[in-house]
This record gives sequence, structure tokens and C-alpha cells, in this order.
Amino acid sequence: MGAFHAYDIRGIWGKDWDQEVAYKVGYFIPVLLEADKVLVGRDCRVSSPEIHDAVVKGINDAGADVYDIGLSSTPMVYFGTANYGFKASVQITASHNPAEYNGMKVSTTDAQAIGFDAGLGKIKSWIDEGRPTPVAARRGQVFQKEIMDDYLAFMRKFVGDYSDLCIAMDLSNGMANLFAKDIFGTGDNIHYLFDTLDGRFPNHEPNPLIEKNCLPLEEKVRQVGADAGVIYDGDADRVMFIDEKGTFISPDLMIALMGRYFVGKRGLKGIVLQDIRSSKAVGEYLAPMGCRMQTWKVGRAFAAAKLREIDGVWGGELAGHYYFRDFFYSDSGLLASIIILNIVADLKKEGKTLSQAIAEIVRYQNSGEINYRVEDKKGAMDAVRTYFTAAETPTAMMDFDGYRVEFPQWWFNIRPSNTEPYLRFICEASSRALLDEKIAQVDKILKEQFGATR
Repeated sequence: MGAFHAYDIRGIWGKDWDQEVAYKVGYFIPVLLEADKVLVGRDCRVSSPEIHDAVVKGINDAGADVYDIGLSSTPMVYFGTANYGFKASVQITASHNPAEYNGMKVSTTDAQAIGFDAGLGKIKSWIDEGRPTPVAARRGQVFQKEIMDDYLAFMRKFVGDYSDLCIAMDLSNGMANLFAKDIFGTGDNIHYLFDTLDGRFPNHEPNPLIEKNCLPLEEKVRQVGADAGVIYDGDADRVMFIDEKGTFISPDLMIALMGRYFVGKRGLKGIVLQDIRSSKAVGEYLAPMGCRMQTWKVGRAFAAAKLREIDGVWGGELAGHYYFRDFFYSDSGLLASIIILNIVADLKKEGKTLSQAIAEIVRYQNSGEINYRVEDKKGAMDAVRTYFTAAETPTAMMDFDGYRVEFPQWWFNIRPSNTEPYLRFICEASSRALLDEKIAQVDKILKEQFGATR
């Protein structure tokens, strides 16, 4: 039962969870959410049909009907949940994980996420305690539901003119294959990589945050002279971008770039959401546009709920999730890529490249996320915070997802992994020398006091 996590259910199929768990999760979803019908989608992983059958049987045995949309991206399930008024939905997917993994993302009314604290924990406890799963007197039925046409029509409302752009796009053998060519076309100006559905992910793991997975796209961008490169993860809820030089762009910077579209093009000033790891440059770039930044916890279960609570216009995370008021306050890799390519098209008309636009945002040297293996995560976090706050007075301090501590010339975030004995550390400073100094100090504290390894 090691597959229940803060945001979803996910693990190695047949090891961390199995058909019995899948059946019981399916059974308890309509019980938990008091739903008489459940929308169900699945990704292209080899194990997804087997999990799908177990989940559907569980839902039906609980007395609820299944509306099966078949192969889908995770944001398609969010769309279907909100657009058609479902109180419960499940997408069978392991997102960006390797092929041997699988999992489930559960949502409720208006595509609101059901994480561990919102109900997955209760389902886990019901399974652990052996709560019975009697077949309902009126067993549910399965109905096939076609939503692709409505989904594409919704997305096309945001599509711009890309005819003057050269685009390279890596579909990662994942669920972006369902819609990318319908949205972006198949003309000579667009160059696709790994554009077949294959849940074995034979070309690279469907995780664009791992540097080596972006190398084929970076090479393609340089080879064809593309204005931008786009790469989706396995279930297409995340997307990342490569500039015209073939250089990976830190995903948090794209939150800032989207201001050109939402404020510059549509005049939508308001609150913008970022996660606790985001560069200070994001808020500094957006503030003169009339936007106010809200910093919050990492993960869809937290970010989507917060964006809804504050009625934010848009937001994003360092991991490449982007959330939109226009999309039920949920994340969509497709919508994010549509918006960014709209911006790139406008930049080209101005005679400006994507890298030049990003250079206007970047103001600091950034460490990227550094992982330390350490057992006493809380003690190590406290020690790092104490060390730096004793030496210098912070200008801001946040403690809702690990610690983010800001000083006049630098800041850091240190946060625990939810599932592994790791601390995630990220630091940003006004100069490379200062950044290197702070990283070295953290290294010393964690290695000497807590036996941490990188």
C-alpha cells in the first residue's frame, strides 16, 4: 500500500499496488464523494487497461455508473469533470514516471483535486481496516462518452496564428499525441518528435524535468532553426519549453512570460500564483504590470485549490504545471503551450526572440533544485534555517511547505520530499559568487551534522 501520496495514488504496478487495491479504490470513490456516476479516463501505459477494468468493476459494484472516455490526457478528465458536472472522476496514469509505474488522479466537482488530506487518506484507511465492499442491489452500468470534440473546441478558442513560426514539439510517446496535431497542425513549419502513443516510452522517460530527456528536442530545435521547442510529460498535464538556441527554460520563468498574454493582450490584471520554489524575478517582472503574486505550496492538490480560493488569473509551478482561471482553475499542458506559442508568435512580429524575452525576466543566479538524502529531514531543515537567520535578518519567511527564507541579496527554500528520505533545496542570489557561497554553507551543515549525501 505504498502508492498513496499527498496528491494522488502512484507506484510500481504489481509491487506498490495491485488489482485488489485498484478495485477497492474504484469502489470507494463514489462512496467518498457521494456520486452516482464517475467519469473515467486512462493513459496509454501497458498496465492501464488492467487497472481500468478493476476500477470500473469497483465503481459499478458500489452502485455507480461509469462514463468511460477511454484514452485521455489528465487535463481532458479535468475538462470532462467540470464541463459536464460530474461529482467524481478518475484518470488512470502515472504522469511522468517510468513505464513500470501507474496510478490514479481523483477529482470532484469543478475538477477540484482529491489529495490525501481531502479523501485519499480516508480511502486508504478503509482499505487498511478491511471495510467490506458488498455489491449494490442496483449495480452500476458503463456508458461510453465522447468528449474529444468538445475539448478541442474549448481549446481552439485560445489558439493563435502560428503560420510564421517554426516549432519543434516532443510528444514523449504520451497523451499529447491525442490532440497536438489537431491543435497545431501538420504543416512544414512544425516538427514532431515521438509522436505515437506508446506506454513503454521507448525513446525517453516522459519526464521533461530530467535533462537528458530534453536532449532530442534541443537538438531538433537547433537542427530546424525552430523559434521554440515544446515538450509534454506522459499525461500532458505538464509542459516545458526550449528557446531558439536549444536551451531549456526554467518553468517558473514562463509564469512571468505569460503576463504578456494575460495582461498585455487581454488586460487581465489580478493575482498570479507561484509555488514556494519560484524565482523572485517572476514577481518583480509582473508587479509593474499590475499583478500581485501569491506564493503557495507545491502540488496540484494545493495549487489548484489556492488559485480558486483567491480567484487568481493564472499560476504555475517549477515542475511545469500551469493553472488557469479559464480552465476551471486547473492545470493544462496544452493550454499553457497554446498561450506560450501565442506569445512567441507576437515576439517574432516584434523582431524579438524567445531567449531575448526570457533575458528580460532573469535577474538572479539560480541553483536549480538540489536533492540531499537525509533521514532527519525536520532537524536538518531547522538547522539550515537557524544558521542563516542567526547571521542575517530575513526580509520574508514562509513555513507552509518547508521553509522559504528571503534576504536582501538572496533566498532559499528547503522542503521535505513527501515520499522519500530527501530534502529539496533551491537557492537564488544576486551573483554567482554569493550563490556558490550559500550552497557550500548548506552542504557543510547537512553533511557534517546530518550525514547527508547529494
